[in-house]
Amino acid sequence: MSVYNRSVLDGSSAPQARWELYRVLAEPVRLKLLALASAEELAIGELAGLLGESQPNVSRHLTPLKQAGLVLVRREGARGLVRMAAAAAADAVVADALASGYALCEADGSLARIKDVLRERDQVAREFFAKEPRDRDERRRDVLDGLEATAAHVAAIAMLLPRRGLAVDAGTGDGALLDVLAPSFDRVVAVDRSGVQLERAQARVTRRGFSNVSLLNAELGAASLREHVGDGADVVFASRLLHHAPRPVDLIRQLAQLARPAIVTEENASDIGGAVVIVDYAPHEDESMRDEADLWLGFAASELARFAREADLENPNVVRLPAAWCGKGRDSHLPWQVMVARRRH
Repeated sequence: MSVYNRSVLDGSSAPQARWELYRVLAEPVRLKLLALASAEELAIGELAGLLGESQPNVSRHLTPLKQAGLVLVRREGARGLVRMAAAAAADAVVADALASGYALCEADGSLARIKDVLRERDQVAREFFAKEPRDRDERRRDVLDGLEATAAHVAAIAMLLPRRGLAVDAGTGDGALLDVLAPSFDRVVAVDRSGVQLERAQARVTRRGFSNVSLLNAELGAASLREHVGDGADVVFASRLLHHAPRPVDLIRQLAQLARPAIVTEENASDIGGAVVIVDYAPHEDESMRDEADLWLGFAASELARFAREADLENPNVVRLPAAWCGKGRDSHLPWQVMVARRRH
């Protein structure tokens, strides 16, 4: 926060700086923006839709809120994403303004409509993956494709894993990851909410002769998936799934719930919990990926680690992957990274 912003919030410099805070908050639209930005990180266009305002007008009202250090605006490609600054609500004046903003948003229904915004985000991915594969999709070669000749080596390396009873492939898609998981684990549950994608995965399972793979058409939070997972998986994989999620932290929470919790014995010796492994993009600027139902243009390593901690995972470790490991598909030019974190007991 700049010196100017600190003075506005805590009155540490000239009295006019403190007076400026009252001026910034003396506008109903700004109070509403502050409340909405505290409830959810939202794009400027989404805020405009919620409030029935034009984007230029929303941007105009956000400027003094940003200058006062009350909201943070981060760029993601062509979009500006707005959230309330975490420390701002500690100020008594801001807290009172926030309460007024919530009341205004509840009265006009904009607060409740945030759920609709999240559903609209989710619908983009649902419709994309419900389509029959296009020609270019059929020509894509995933980084894990073509492992028939090396499956024996994968199985041999898997012997080094401390636990390999059950793996979950969340959002399995065409099942490319199964070429690695099936030889490595005693049992694999591959789940996807798209029937079209599961048909492709089933064709792969049949072609490979994987007898230890169960395919499930379900949401990640479905009771049927929990039944298949039982006490929890040793490893839960989500490969290039997070950037399609309306709220990435919620998806990571669902993944965490599928992992086996750590076991604490009477001797206080703790067995580490199941791992959550997420492969996704680092931040990039390729707006054309939104045509692939990408809601987010990658994630900073610190952002992934924060999501993991909020999902009650521990020891998140994020590593950038070499370009040579990123396949030859539509997204091969993007920066890939992998995060591994463990479920707590």
